[in-house]
Amino acid sequence: MAVDKQKALLFGGAAALRLLLFTVFPGLPSLLAGRVEVSTPVTSFKRLQEGLFLYTHNVSPYDGGLYHQAPLLLPLFSLLPNPSHHPFATNLVFVVVDLLSAYALAQVAQSGTAAVSRLFSSSRRDLRWSSAAIAAGFLYNPFTVLTCLARSTSALTNLFILTAMAKASQGASITFTLALSFAAYLGMHPILLFPPLLILLYDARAAKSKTAPSAWSFTITHTLGLTAVSGGLLVASALLTGSWDFLAATYGVRLLLSDLTPNVGLWWYFFIEMFDSFREFFLGVFWLHAASYMPGLTIRLHKQPLFVACTLTGIFAVFIPYPSIADAALYLSLVPLFRHLFPLMRYTFLASAAVLYASFLGPAFYHLWIYAGSGNANFFYAITLVWSLGLSVIVGDSLFAALRDELDVERPELKGKEVRRI
Repeated sequence: MAVDKQKALLFGGAAALRLLLFTVFPGLPSLLAGRVEVSTPVTSFKRLQEGLFLYTHNVSPYDGGLYHQAPLLLPLFSLLPNPSHHPFATNLVFVVVDLLSAYALAQVAQSGTAAVSRLFSSSRRDLRWSSAAIAAGFLYNPFTVLTCLARSTSALTNLFILTAMAKASQGASITFTLALSFAAYLGMHPILLFPPLLILLYDARAAKSKTAPSAWSFTITHTLGLTAVSGGLLVASALLTGSWDFLAATYGVRLLLSDLTPNVGLWWYFFIEMFDSFREFFLGVFWLHAASYMPGLTIRLHKQPLFVACTLTGIFAVFIPYPSIADAALYLSLVPLFRHLFPLMRYTFLASAAVLYASFLGPAFYHLWIYAGSGNANFFYAITLVWSLGLSVIVGDSLFAALRDELDVERPELKGKEVRRI
């Protein structure tokens, strides 16, 4: 079967599956939009509808205190029919977003930068999956499908992150800058992907030209470009809303954690139990912890910039204030890019078992707490800890595999031998 025909069937089947679920189970999107595992205060489609209602009635969308998403989403979704009465157009938008995300992921896989970069070439580089298989892993991932059905705006953030990765691997500076700016505008935390993806972009540009561009001028130019585009998006948002109040209602909520709605993350329960006098200190500690991985990983693994960016998405899925299964879906869809590292990973069964265990028991524990009344918040928080443990094991295990892969290239005589840190 030709590759193009194979991909056409793959993408067509994924679109048909989503549209079929939307049609056969019309109440499912509303149900999933209310699930804390799928929707968060900063990505919920129900809250987007609340903001859209206020926006279309010439009231500030942030006056209701529920809408915490980017202002520029409002004019976009206001062009669509009311999803309560005519949901097909809105459903189709999110289906197309998933297909575009999978296409961008396939482009990353085709670039081959997962195993071969300008400064590093894995000894296992021939061990890889096709771009169609990588795209299928994303499109048919249950977490991705549930995110699409819930119409969470995390799907848009994931689309721009994957597009930024694809364009960086291709050396397309302008589209990379635009995509990452939009991702940071919607989610804020993707800005931490800029350093590793900038290195990836630099490597791709250097491979295309006979002489590598100046590293300093390249960095300054793209930093200024990212700043300009991000600033333009913020100015456009201020013009749309008529004030700068949206900053506190969108990014301020993420930074200060003013909405303590339960989610699959680690922050909400901790700050519910926190005394107010310690709140600012621990907010700083939590944010410092979440952001501190980027510099160390980028410096240590600068020869593998795509791996660093993918690892950071896994860290985001655990340590950002409002994570959901959409963040985990993004990371778990990027892991198969590094098929050459799988033989070096040691705790695959443990991590898989923990993620599956939490996936099935999470909704049950939430039901016991909220609906049955036979449990408390500790039930649900305990299972989110297991969920975070599973993702953390995958992140840590893949880091070990990447470092061991580098060692096998630098010290071939140690290949296949057990290495212990002293």
